[in-house]
Amino acid sequence: MTEKRSKLEFNKLQKRLRRNVGKAIMDFSMIEDGDKVMVCLSGGKDSYTLLDILMNLQKSAPVRFELIAVNLDQKQPGFPEEVLPNYLSTLDIPFEIIEEDTYSVVKRVIPEGKTTCGLCSRLRRGVIYGWAERNGITKIALGHHRDDMIETLFLNMFFGGSMKSMPPKLKSDDGKHIVIRPLAYCKEKDIAQFAQAKQFPIIPCNLCGSQENLQRQNIKMMLQDWDRKYPGRVETIFKAMSNVAPSHLADTELYDFQGLSQDVLSQKAGGDTLFDAPDFTPPQQDDEHDEEATSSNSIQFVNIG
Repeated sequence: MTEKRSKLEFNKLQKRLRRNVGKAIMDFSMIEDGDKVMVCLSGGKDSYTLLDILMNLQKSAPVRFELIAVNLDQKQPGFPEEVLPNYLSTLDIPFEIIEEDTYSVVKRVIPEGKTTCGLCSRLRRGVIYGWAERNGITKIALGHHRDDMIETLFLNMFFGGSMKSMPPKLKSDDGKHIVIRPLAYCKEKDIAQFAQAKQFPIIPCNLCGSQENLQRQNIKMMLQDWDRKYPGRVETIFKAMSNVAPSHLADTELYDFQGLSQDVLSQKAGGDTLFDAPDFTPPQQDDEHDEEATSSNSIQFVNIG
């Protein structure tokens, strides 16, 4: 690929990511005037991309907000503790490295060979929330993207017996913190390409991310296989997450089935469609595929295995 072509492709990729982040921020009112946004950096491709995009959008945003990059050094053996400070020192942004030995706690509590992600996540969340409260943070930005959200949906369905995922915006259980995920509309493959092009100094996770037997890895491979075999399926799944019809599910806490009578009109989900043929509409193409759109992107009615 020529240098000119490479630059053109990168510009399209960067524009797509910025547009998706901007749309997510607007759709869910993630950032408001006067916010102090804490961008949590892990040293992975997602959080680097999140910080880069937010710093760029900050320059042209219709509201004024502060950004501060924060990394939690969990004292993992071999962790290159100089990488993030060196990188952040080259940026025009305040940053903080929090040192907290959660690694020793995890290794002491979790038996060898067992999944460490749950406890590690809880400990990390506690440290981050505490620092945010002490420093007047109004929004905590995490680097989870669209694929993370879809994977979490299936994890909860397959192994937790619930239909829930990572919401783009949420309030912490104690009501003190607002967590936002500005990459909610961004594809992981776009983020990976962007991170590679920007040559971010990626730090691999050797505590939990390297545990290849995790169920999340299995879900990820399943979705990647679907994406190869049936283009458009993953996009449709994500669209479904924002098009929920409580009256057409079976959660009595979410919808008042007992109070339903002939005197009550259906409010959402298209009314009475019991005997109608299902209407499936293929997802809209984004600019990544505008030049390559073909009939292969239509929904295919085949087995889902």
